[in-house]
Amino acid sequence: MFTIGISGASGSGKSTLASEIAAALGGRTLVLTLDMYYRDHPGLTLEERAAQNYDDPAAFEFEALLEDLASLAAGRPIRLKSYDYVNHRRNPPGAEAAPPDTLVLEGIHVLHDPRVRARLDLRIFVQVDPDECILRRLQRDVTERGRTVESVARQYLATVKPMYERYIRNDAAYADLVVPRGGMNPHAIEMIVNYIRRRIPGGETLVPGV
Repeated sequence: MFTIGISGASGSGKSTLASEIAAALGGRTLVLTLDMYYRDHPGLTLEERAAQNYDDPAAFEFEALLEDLASLAAGRPIRLKSYDYVNHRRNPPGAEAAPPDTLVLEGIHVLHDPRVRARLDLRIFVQVDPDECILRRLQRDVTERGRTVESVARQYLATVKPMYERYIRNDAAYADLVVPRGGMNPHAIEMIVNYIRRRIPGGETLVPGV
């Protein structure tokens, strides 16, 4: 299993890049997001859950992620996790996912934990102007997650921007490749896909013009 990690600021285009890579590779490619591994807080009220710092590395259950990565690497299937952004709760386990030929893992702190980094065959950091990131995040959170403009702005100033400056931007030092414009960079996607195809069984054929 060839494992790719994609990190970068919130709204930088990590999910788009992961989707574009997976679509170009086709076949047995699985995309996991770090958001699937948000810690659950069933004992807190909705207001208390909403007030949590979801941009701190401590918000994620890296132990559960490492267990799933180990299972997939050993040829064992996992049950996919998902997260309810409206109620700030982890959903019940979902469908079973078989071990893929290529695994794409994306999230703001994918390069933070050294144990996770050690399992990555290719480490990518997405570099996008912060103004563009906040505009993308605003559009996503309002249209897809039921947030208000005021709540998005408040969260950005309280946790998103400080955690980016404290942790995320420094993780670029761990990357093998820094990609500007995220999923909107077709040349970078082509190079990444061709690099991966040369390293997975039966994937030696290059894919021009992805």
